[in-house]
Amino acid sequence: MRANGQSIGIDVGGTFTDFVVLDASGLTVHKVPTTPSDQSQAILQGLAVLSVGPDTPVMHGTTTATNALLQRRGARTALITTYGFADVLAIGRQNRPQLYEFSQAKRNHLVPRQLRLQVDERIDNKGNIQEKLDRSSLSEMLEVLKQEGVESVAVVLLFSFLNDVHERGIAATLAEEIPDVPVSLSVDLLPEYREYERTATTVINAYVRPLVMRYLTRLRRVLSGRSLKVMQSSGGTLDAQQASKQASRLVLSGPAGGVVGAFALAQQTLSSSSPHIISFDMGGTSTDVALCPGRMRQTTEGTICGLPLRLPSTEIHTVGAGGGSLAYVDSGGVLRVGPQSAGAVPGPVCYGQGGQTPTVTDANLVLGRLIPSQFLGGDSARPLDVQAAISAIAQLGQPLGLSPEETALGIVRVANATMERALRRVSVECGYDPRSYILVPFGGAGPLHACAIAESLGMKKILVPLHPGVLSALGLLMADITSDASQGLLSTAEELLHHPERLSNSINQLKPIVLSRLDSDAGEVQLDCSLDLRYSGQSYELTVPVGLPIVPENIRVSIEAFHSAHQMRYGYSAPELPVESVAVRLRATVTREKVIPRPAMPTASPFDITQASRAPVYFTADGPMSVPVVKRDALLEGCTFGGPALIVQYDSTVLMPPGWDAEVDQWQNLHLKCGTDHGS
Repeated sequence: MRANGQSIGIDVGGTFTDFVVLDASGLTVHKVPTTPSDQSQAILQGLAVLSVGPDTPVMHGTTTATNALLQRRGARTALITTYGFADVLAIGRQNRPQLYEFSQAKRNHLVPRQLRLQVDERIDNKGNIQEKLDRSSLSEMLEVLKQEGVESVAVVLLFSFLNDVHERGIAATLAEEIPDVPVSLSVDLLPEYREYERTATTVINAYVRPLVMRYLTRLRRVLSGRSLKVMQSSGGTLDAQQASKQASRLVLSGPAGGVVGAFALAQQTLSSSSPHIISFDMGGTSTDVALCPGRMRQTTEGTICGLPLRLPSTEIHTVGAGGGSLAYVDSGGVLRVGPQSAGAVPGPVCYGQGGQTPTVTDANLVLGRLIPSQFLGGDSARPLDVQAAISAIAQLGQPLGLSPEETALGIVRVANATMERALRRVSVECGYDPRSYILVPFGGAGPLHACAIAESLGMKKILVPLHPGVLSALGLLMADITSDASQGLLSTAEELLHHPERLSNSINQLKPIVLSRLDSDAGEVQLDCSLDLRYSGQSYELTVPVGLPIVPENIRVSIEAFHSAHQMRYGYSAPELPVESVAVRLRATVTREKVIPRPAMPTASPFDITQASRAPVYFTADGPMSVPVVKRDALLEGCTFGGPALIVQYDSTVLMPPGWDAEVDQWQNLHLKCGTDHGS
């Protein structure tokens, strides 16, 4: 799949845009500051530095869709729905985020009330047309769309997932009357029951679609005709043209690449097809964590900005704690960190780009955990201003009566507490013991905080990749090419056992859809099917695989798997209760090679930690400790040493506190082990 054996992964983060070039000689990594106003400019800058052939395919992770939702700067969107259902978005599920808060914050519905338009039509719960589409109400609606300057339209009609004729009819009319306005249909995106979730998902797609389309169009121009695939939230890549149509599939684009990279790394390094790891991706703006109990977990019940997004996605939990997270003292005199971030512009105070508020990066610098001369490999274009960081943190700590070092330690501890809660959320709160898992830290800041986080959770083992700062970009190169589709299938399990042709017919309808989204020359395609099952009367379901071909025995195995999954997730199962299906899902996968090349044997002399330079590093407020500063490229296979140590490299820094031991494997990954009883 790689032209001339070469491919490139490009991951856009909040602070840096990361590049990984994979070819016969191994890996080449590079980082440039992200350009928030136009992410493609940073990509252009990076490509100008790297030696990348004109036909080299590009795998890309982008935050365009995510940022549009977070910052509420998406397209002016209209919703067309069945008469009487215009307020589905506003009504929602009537959930109260703060149970005892009298004044609940109003949700931002993405579509203002005047642009929630209604048409006369009705399809019943059997898919029969009760009332034909009223063309006159459609004409009135078109006038409103033109007058209001609508940039994107979502169409969600009642029971359209059982009969799509009216949604297709509206789309045909819109294409004829306002051809430049993209239209998102619920029957193309989420043909399942539950009106609120289906409406919200389709509206999200319409809201971000114009921005994603414009961005990918610019990017394809920047890439000068190179093949471009984009990472989906599900952990698989999709052709850029398809990604433009279903932009909501990109909401977790970047973080998903990191989980793919961490899991593939663990599979290779630990010689296991099903490693048990927790990925810990700490970047400049946020931290993304994911628990992988022998597999990458998927969900169709994600939320983004308080809105449900019922599309397949990697199960990732994100918190607003990163290297660029801003530290401040609130009105109650309490030290806070994040979720606001300094981003790429102006960035941390020590970057010297006008930042005034100290960040986690500034705190690490003040504590000696970052070496200014080693930042980005000693790049003189980005020196770190230690005195500016000390001054900003001293000013922050003054009203608290703390020294700069005490304040910096406080900033790091608050940020660590936020990240620790995130790891507990995906492990302990879901019934998994983190002590039996290996922590895989990456991102520019992950290895700096990994040991402290592991100690607080009682975790004893850490796997640090050779290039932790760009692992998400590397993960893009290992991601399979995937295509997903679903269809509502409301039926009892008994009915499916006696009439398996119902399930077979649904799969046969989905098969051409998923195959049409793959390149004709993509390679051998694997089809995987799953069912959303629940106990009769429940309002939630679990997704379990069902084997192909569809025969009663495979359906029976799927039902048994549901009972086991329910026991694992909720602590009980009830095999005596009737089971019913809600939806069927089909995924087409073209598997890609996931081998990380072994680094070339360096010619450096054997590592001797006693010969390393030393630097003062604060672990406590009692004073600094003299710590060896080790260059990562000097660590060869089989090398072992104990902490404390500070390991510096181009894309990250690894902090080893006292009590930790390190060993280097054949791929030059670091295996850290805690020899003390911290946190257990």
